[in-house]
Amino acid sequence: MADHTDPKQQCSVHPDTLAMVQRARQEGIETVWDRAQAQEPQCGFCSLGLSCRNCVMGPCRLDPFGEGPQQGICGADADIIVARNLARMIAAGAASHSDHGRDLVETLLAVAEGLAPGYQLTDLAKLDRIAAEFGIAADLPPQAKAKELALAMMAEFGIHKGHLTFAKRLPAARLDLWQKLNIAPRGIDREVVETMHRTHMGVDNDAVNILLHALRTALSDGWGGSMIATEVSDILFGTPQPVASQVNLGVLKKDQVNIVLHGHNPLVSEMIYRASHDPALIDRAKALGAGGINLVGLCCTGNEVLMRKGIPMAGNHLLQELVILTGAAEAMVVDYQCIMPSVGQVAACYHTHLITTSPKAKFPLAQHHEFTPENALEKGREVVRLAVENFARRRPERVFIPVEPVQQVSGFSVEAILGALGGTPTPLLDAIKAGQIRGAVGVVGCNNPKICQDLGHTTITRTLIASDILVLDTGCTAVANAKAGFKDLSGAALAGPGLQAICEALKIPPVLHMGSCVDNTRIIALAAALANALGVDVDKLPIAAAAPEWYSEKAAAIAAYAVASGIYTVLGVTPPVLGSKTVTDLLLTGLEGVVGAKFAVEPDPEKAAALLIRQVESKRRGLGLDSRL
Repeated sequence: MADHTDPKQQCSVHPDTLAMVQRARQEGIETVWDRAQAQEPQCGFCSLGLSCRNCVMGPCRLDPFGEGPQQGICGADADIIVARNLARMIAAGAASHSDHGRDLVETLLAVAEGLAPGYQLTDLAKLDRIAAEFGIAADLPPQAKAKELALAMMAEFGIHKGHLTFAKRLPAARLDLWQKLNIAPRGIDREVVETMHRTHMGVDNDAVNILLHALRTALSDGWGGSMIATEVSDILFGTPQPVASQVNLGVLKKDQVNIVLHGHNPLVSEMIYRASHDPALIDRAKALGAGGINLVGLCCTGNEVLMRKGIPMAGNHLLQELVILTGAAEAMVVDYQCIMPSVGQVAACYHTHLITTSPKAKFPLAQHHEFTPENALEKGREVVRLAVENFARRRPERVFIPVEPVQQVSGFSVEAILGALGGTPTPLLDAIKAGQIRGAVGVVGCNNPKICQDLGHTTITRTLIASDILVLDTGCTAVANAKAGFKDLSGAALAGPGLQAICEALKIPPVLHMGSCVDNTRIIALAAALANALGVDVDKLPIAAAAPEWYSEKAAAIAAYAVASGIYTVLGVTPPVLGSKTVTDLLLTGLEGVVGAKFAVEPDPEKAAALLIRQVESKRRGLGLDSRL
């Protein structure tokens, strides 16, 4: 692994990561960076999308230089193979986030039927608003309304014809466009199954046709399953409002029982939160010599409880092994998604309990405590009790917490943003028209060990806010930007004069954290609200998106539904499509004439920021507003 003075040649921009990677080397413990290096050189056929294993006539691989095979055994050429592979990637990502949404809907139904002790309807006003969107009678009592809503949402997963309910939030022009292109999304189950069918050997062999359906599949997630996940989480656990907290490995406490919450679904973390406040468990922790019970978050489960409870964030995706290496974690409690199988191996080197909670996600060397809506409250107590008792096994000489925490302000749901503006998007639009805020960019996505951790996120964000562009972030990016100081109120000093004045007036940071990666739906919902208020389609707005360090299939689905919704999106990691000129040209140029937006790929974050600024200024000109370019 390169480790030079140039930050682009290091594994991370953050002191806590660098210190813990060095610690891992001293301890002889392998990390994600070591395994990434061991994989070099990675398969060029796979990187270009030119390998196919969809049937057992193969596997097949095509020669990108034209000297070897140009067709698979079935006759599929590069365009077909690359398109099929990308469609399956998007379908898997859409299925993952939407299945998260299904779990929440099932819990909502259990709450409505009185079968989920510990869970409750927290935001009744949001329940009323969402129920109204689904045409549910306003005069029903909350429990009955929640049941009707849960059943209506379950039907959305398998709907065959017509629009998804939340798609009606979009301008009519966007819905009409989707209808003309035959990509208006039906239910997620319908679209994912059709993707898998189309990409079976001998079905859809037109690359453009395959990719249009891939967009439809992504849209069924963005405006269906994922948006349902966000809205139901708010109903059950509360709609986020600004909250002060802290971030980085310094949030771990040497004198407390530390429980790390990792994964994506808040159903488990909410019950752990409740159990951690049990006086009997706190007393037991103190009896064992601890000062109390300290919860910290990782990845998107961390973002969920940060947004609603102010639980501090230990780190993002690439920190999950390193937080165990501190020797201070009594337990890591996981649900699903983005959890490395390696965490069990690292935990086995320390006293840390790795505890799995979902039947969908079991891991080597872990204890399994399955959570259901019916048993979650008691399971939460059981898991916290295990962590508390494990404090006695901690070896103080192995504890190493390398940094002090950084302050942050989080919790900017759409409701919180509009509430700060008086309840409507008009003040934000006025600031954009006046040029105080040039536009907005969603900087989102994962970490990828191919890239210096968080260099892309923080470089793009720093450049954008200095250019008076408001940044909205989620997921791993949100942690990166908080660690860089962009989310403390003092971060306004890093913004351009127009954005700085807005931040100081509203007492907000220049980067607004909108939640976990499933909550990218908050960003597209806000974009739709702005477009409706301005009387234009989404693709006319001075907005854009970026995923500088993405790695997952979920990120592919998110990027696809953003572009299909009309939002120009810059990727920092090249997707596996370069083996097909047809597919590459469609993504980088052709889609703009079809859906009004396109992808760009730019690994250099400074150049990527320039592309985003150029896009925002171009859209300002299109609206007849002043432009700096």
